[in-house]
Amino acid sequence: MASTFDADPPTRVRRVFERHAATGLHHGAQLAVYDGTELVLDLATGTVGPDGPETTPDRRHVLFSCTKPYAGICLHHLVERGRLAYDDPVRDHWPGFADPGTEKATATVRHVLSHQAGLPYGPLDDDPDRWTDWADAVAAMEALDTRFRPGSTAAYHALTYGFLVGELVRRVGGQPVDAYAREHVFEPLSMVDTSIGLPDGDPDDVATLAGFEPGERCRDVGVGLEGSAAEAAALFNRESIRRAVVPAATGVGTARDMARFYACLVNGGTLDGTRLLSTDTVETATSVHADVETDGTMGVPRRYALGFERAGTAWDKYGTLAPGTTFGHGGLGSIVGWGDPDSGVAMAYVTNGIRDEVEHGQRANAMADAVRRAFA
Repeated sequence: MASTFDADPPTRVRRVFERHAATGLHHGAQLAVYDGTELVLDLATGTVGPDGPETTPDRRHVLFSCTKPYAGICLHHLVERGRLAYDDPVRDHWPGFADPGTEKATATVRHVLSHQAGLPYGPLDDDPDRWTDWADAVAAMEALDTRFRPGSTAAYHALTYGFLVGELVRRVGGQPVDAYAREHVFEPLSMVDTSIGLPDGDPDDVATLAGFEPGERCRDVGVGLEGSAAEAAALFNRESIRRAVVPAATGVGTARDMARFYACLVNGGTLDGTRLLSTDTVETATSVHADVETDGTMGVPRRYALGFERAGTAWDKYGTLAPGTTFGHGGLGSIVGWGDPDSGVAMAYVTNGIRDEVEHGQRANAMADAVRRAFA
């Protein structure tokens, strides 16, 4: 058998992918890669959960914050159709969002999409039993006071992003965000296994998450989001949470669908004869709109597009070889998806093992580098 160094590039990618599961970084994973408009890899390895059967490319996973681009693209779809504009104040479309003349009233659609709205977190974040009630979530967003002047800096809106985007979609588009995404994004792109929240009537066959705690080592304890991996896994293994429409965190889907989504954007908003967005809208959506040395939530450098992150910092998870034009998003220590317009490559790496941000970054970058060496 040929050595790893003698193997063809796709085989080398497969060996890195399988090695990650074999060494215990997660119980199971999926990897999908598009090269231009062609699906060139669609892999699965390991098991559905700690005690589950073998996984497959069709097994749905909780996508965590990789849901955010799916919700955000709905707003881009509405902007393109003239229903709202990026620099519209949020309260123009949602009067209860802020009182006139307040600092909060200056927050715009662009601020929301680029984590500059000044509302990075609130009491709802710590009360998951309320996530299932959309009206309650909307009231919670209306009750929030800004923590910084909108547009003055950026701080990752871990959960508030989704409720803000989702309510704008509902008010402007006339549908709940899960229904809007299904009709205008997932179905047109044949993303058959993806939804925002597990739909009513579907079995809860989503892969079981496991949280892996880091060993003793030097690390910046201020980096990333609070809470243990095990606690996060237990929360998102609850069926009620998986079924909740939380547009920042409860997407379910596969690596194959996610890679297809990024391939469409890398190809200027079109794939297999379906045009999702115009090339100009894709350019706007994936360009840098906020660039901060210290994100107010994450404590690390961040470059934000509109609903996406952009490569170009040492804390990226898009590969050490990634050009700064790469755009994508990660999901709570377990998932990453991205598109590289320079090479035409799009990748999604979906796992059921939540690692701390440093370990996840190493895993995601190693996988991305292997893919780039094979196909870029």
